[in-house]
Parts: sequence; C-alpha cells; structure tokens
Amino acid sequence: MRALDLVVLTVYLFCVLLFGAYFSRSQKNVRDYFTTGKNIPWWAVMGSIVATETSTVSVISVPGLAYSGNFSFLQLVFGYLLGRIAVTVIFIPAYFRGNLVSVYEILGNRFGDSVRRFTSLLFLLTRTVADGLRLFATGLVLTTLFLVTPGVVTTLHSWFPTLEPNVSLLILSILIIGSITVIYTVLGGMSAVIWTDVVQLGLYLAGAGLAAIILLNQIPGGWAEISTAASAAGKFQLFDFTVTATQDYTFWSGLIGGAFLTMATHGTDQLIVQRYLCCRNTTQARKALLGSGLLIASQFVLFLLIGVMLWYYYLTYAPHDVTAFTINGEVQTDRIFPYFIVTHLPNGVVGLVVAAIFAAAMSTLSSSLNSSSAATLGDFYIPLTKHLRDAGHYLRVSRWTTVFWASAQVSVALLAIQLSSRIIDEVLGVASFTNGIILGIFFLGTFTQVGQRAAALGITSGVSIMIAVWSFTAISWQWYVLIGSITTLIIGWMSGLMLGNYDRRNLSGENSV
Repeated sequence: MRALDLVVLTVYLFCVLLFGAYFSRSQKNVRDYFTTGKNIPWWAVMGSIVATETSTVSVISVPGLAYSGNFSFLQLVFGYLLGRIAVTVIFIPAYFRGNLVSVYEILGNRFGDSVRRFTSLLFLLTRTVADGLRLFATGLVLTTLFLVTPGVVTTLHSWFPTLEPNVSLLILSILIIGSITVIYTVLGGMSAVIWTDVVQLGLYLAGAGLAAIILLNQIPGGWAEISTAASAAGKFQLFDFTVTATQDYTFWSGLIGGAFLTMATHGTDQLIVQRYLCCRNTTQARKALLGSGLLIASQFVLFLLIGVMLWYYYLTYAPHDVTAFTINGEVQTDRIFPYFIVTHLPNGVVGLVVAAIFAAAMSTLSSSLNSSSAATLGDFYIPLTKHLRDAGHYLRVSRWTTVFWASAQVSVALLAIQLSSRIIDEVLGVASFTNGIILGIFFLGTFTQVGQRAAALGITSGVSIMIAVWSFTAISWQWYVLIGSITTLIIGWMSGLMLGNYDRRNLSGENSV
C-alpha cells in the first residue's frame, strides 16, 4: 500500500473519531446513550440496519461464495425478506408499548427476571463470539495490506522475531481496528453509531461499486465475455430445490431457515431492535425494517457479481496469481477480493476501497458494542442497583461496559486465527445456535399463556436439543433457528398444559383479554 492510500485510510479513521467526539456532547443519560431520545429519521435507521448486517464478513466472504460456487446464496435473502414482514407484524408493536432500554425487559415483564437475564446472557455470549469472528475477518484485510507495504514485514520481524509475519500482522491489525472502533463508540453512543453507519454504508457501497468497475475494465470483452463464460459454468444458478437438511443454501433452507433467522436477528436481537427504539413510532420502525430488506438484497447481488468477475479474471487472465491466496492446496476465498484490491487498484483508490471495507466492519462492531452495553446495563446492572444511582453514574458505567465487551471481542478475534477460509459460515452458525432459543422464548410470550416454570423447561429443552444438533449431526446451520425456536415453543407450551402453569399477561406485561 502506497503513501497516498495510507493518507486516505488515515483521514477516514480520523473522521470516524471526530464523529464520536461530536456526538458525545449530547449524551446526558443512558437513554440518550442507547436510544438517542427517539429522534432519528426512519431512513437513517434503515441505513444503520443494513450497515450493521453488512460486516467485513459479507464484503469479502459473499464474493468468495460466488467465486467458488454460484448465486445460491440469494435463496437465503428471500427468507430474509419474508422474516422482515413477520417482524413488522408480530414484534415491533410490542416494543413501542414501553420505554425500553433492552428488548429483554419485556421478557422480564412476561416471565420474570430469571428468564430475562438468561436470554440477555445468551445474546451477550453470541454477540461476543460472532462479532469477534467478524473482527478477525477485518484483520485479514488489513494484514493483506501490510504484506504489500514496503518495510512493514521486515520491521515487525525485528520486533517479534519468534512469530510468523502473517501472525504478528494479524494480531496488530485486530488491535488497531478494535481500538479505533471502541473509542468512537464510547464517546458518541448510539447517535454516533447510527449516523456513522449511514456514512459508512455509502462509503462501502461506493467502494465496492468502484472496485467492480475497475475489475470489469480488466476484461477486454467486458461483461459480455464474463457472462458468457459464467453462464456456461453455471455461475448464475440461483435455485436449488434439493430436499436435504445437511446442505447449505438450498431453496428450502434459504426461504424457511432464512425467515426464522431474520425473525430472530431482527425481531428479538438487541443489536437490531435497539435501532427501532431510536425511531419516533411504530410506522417509522416498520418502514426502516422493510426498506432495509430491499437494500440488503441489492447489495448482495453486487457482491456476488464481483465474485463472478473475480472468478473469470483469475481463471483466464491471471491464473498464476491464484497461488498468492492458496494455502496447503486450498484457495482461501476470503482473501481473493482483498488481494485484488491491493494489487490491481490505482494509487489512492486502494485506500478508499480499504476504508470502505473498514466501514463495513466498524459499523457492525460499534453496533454490537453499544447493544451489548445496553443489555448489560438494562438487564443486570440497573435492576441490581435498584435505580438508586444518578444518571451520570449509569452513563459512566455504560461506557466502561462498552470497553469491557470490546476487550472480549478482541480476545475472540485473536483466538480465531486458525479458522477455515469460509468465515461467513462460522459467523452465521454461531449466531443461529442461540438465536433460535431466544426466538422460541419470544414465541412463548406472544402465542401462549404459559408461566415461568413452563418457559424454563422450554428453554432447557431448546438448549439441550441445540447442543445435540451441533455436536452429533451434520444439519446445516440454516435450520438451527427453526429447530431451536420450535423446540423451545412446543416443549414450553406442552409443559404449561401438564403443569397447569399459566400467566395471562401479554408480552408487554399487561393482562391479556
């Protein structure tokens, strides 16, 4: 990476820090810090939802899926759209009946504090692991940049002679990204997170589009040449109607599994629900969520097209370069797009596109840190202190818990260095493991009148079944949420019938008719 690229990247990172400092002035209490006073327009929340969903994992792994396969990933997106419709009907209205900080507060109203805290803890553990993996993926990008920057490898080897250059670079990259993200998140709270997300969304879409244009210009015959070869190779194949529980990215696992995954991530996960709580009302939140579905589908099409173009370019015009991202005879698909960026883009453009990839990563990580802090304060610290401390105290604790969860995610990223080349599968698999159980608890609160004991039995059964599925079967991660949620719902409901354990309150804690 050349001097101009480093300048562009440095300017971007500096501007992000200024964003955080600017919004720090408006943080007076935890509700300002976590929900912005409900003064964010719906289109900004929509952009924040998309940016939060789109981490570096998406930017580098989705092109890798098309490089090694086809367009079958889009079948999952159909489920994403269906799930969003369900969330607007089932869950969003309940979230605007109270003055929430954590979404799991309504589970406390319905089932008691034990269920509330268990669910919140599942969320915190899932976010820490999944977003630690996302941080690791971003570290791969920065490592690739360092490897082609003159003098960096030599300098690091002199500092850490016992470590392989790739390892020391990856460690340094993770620490740099984690440190910058936590600083602006701590300073500016949710306001900084959302408005930075909006800017970062525009940046990474522009960066991906620019990279696609440059890549296309590397092919003499343009898109016509690429599409002819890609069609013959089956790269545009979209649908796979195979009926199996073990294969990823089939039509049925994408539509059904993707719908349940989205109901969990966008209906019951603090990370996304916290954004709805920044909207003025239910209508605004619904517009933000449905609009995000259309935008997320469009960007995934762009990422997959980039993957197809990369496949054709390295197959036809640069076959010898494939060795640069091949380890032990296996093509590391997550390294292909970053490698093209640093080796083929013009001076200055590399820094812009890398900044775009950083934007995708930092938008997700900052959201994760803020929502983890919100769950910690709302579900654990504030109830345990019985609201006896002043607003300034809770605001300070909010910032320190943000630092704590940042440290935890960095630790996960450092432990993840030996992961496989398809990081997106690990990330989505981890999230799906616990999201199904959480969704099942919300289903119990919404569609049944079972009490706390029955809910506890449903949760225990859901956890046991998911451990068994994870450990002893080859079932695709795309079915995890469906299995976990239905198990928790059915066992909880049947337990209520057998125990006579009922509670006629609805999900907001009010008596139902």
